[in-house]
Amino acid sequence: MSRTVFTLFLFTLISSVYAQEEGEEATDLFTINAPITFDLGENEEAEEELYVPKKKKRKKKVFYGIKTKKRFTRKGVGDKTTFELFYILKEFEKPETQVRDVYWYDHRRHEIRKGGKIDPKFADILHGPYQKTRNGQVLEEGIFYKGTKHGRWMQYDKNDLLVDKSKYFKGWPKESMVRYYDKGRQKMKEIIPIEYGEKEGNYFYFFENGRKAVQGEYHWDEPVGDWVEFYASGRRKKIVRYSKDPHDDEFKPYIYKEWNPKGKLIYQKR
Repeated sequence: MSRTVFTLFLFTLISSVYAQEEGEEATDLFTINAPITFDLGENEEAEEELYVPKKKKRKKKVFYGIKTKKRFTRKGVGDKTTFELFYILKEFEKPETQVRDVYWYDHRRHEIRKGGKIDPKFADILHGPYQKTRNGQVLEEGIFYKGTKHGRWMQYDKNDLLVDKSKYFKGWPKESMVRYYDKGRQKMKEIIPIEYGEKEGNYFYFFENGRKAVQGEYHWDEPVGDWVEFYASGRRKKIVRYSKDPHDDEFKPYIYKEWNPKGKLIYQKR
């Protein structure tokens, strides 16, 4: 086979492969274009330069396949002015998550809020890159996924020194422990939130049917506030009250309320 015929053969093959790739939808958030080369031998040179079409660019303001809108906040004056650059979902979508910390933009206060009651009339869910700066200096940066922190988050001081680095998966710290009922990891059994080696955040235990069995919160490795136990039907069964202060060693947990399987209150501490 002559070098000319061989070159034309390679050109046809590459064109067909790239044509197929161009017709497929990209699934990665970021892509890297790397040149493709072929070794024709030490004493041979390619007679023609192969044409490699460019891949489609990722659409602006689209993250994880979801359309967003760009927003910002500004607080302070002069050199102390703090800017927050972020994105919100183009269409409101209530976060379907058990994560404690859900981030959203409050139209009334013109600020980013965490947790609390989310009213669609006044709230936008954060989704996409986030950056906080002051006097041109980056203080914090990361990315949100439908209101929850996702991936790597970094915090810096005024001298541009890294002071904190955390990793999340859709709001859950990457260190969190998750147990499942099945080997395929489809039926979640228990979520133990772990951050910096200690229990921190919302705890959940589920029945095999997917409904919550126990819900509570850890702070500084200790259970805090009200822990709720449920029946498999979804009705509340019991509330156990812990101190809100994780360092209060004198507080003794107690049963605050208890219901029967039909939902009737059978006990309440006075």
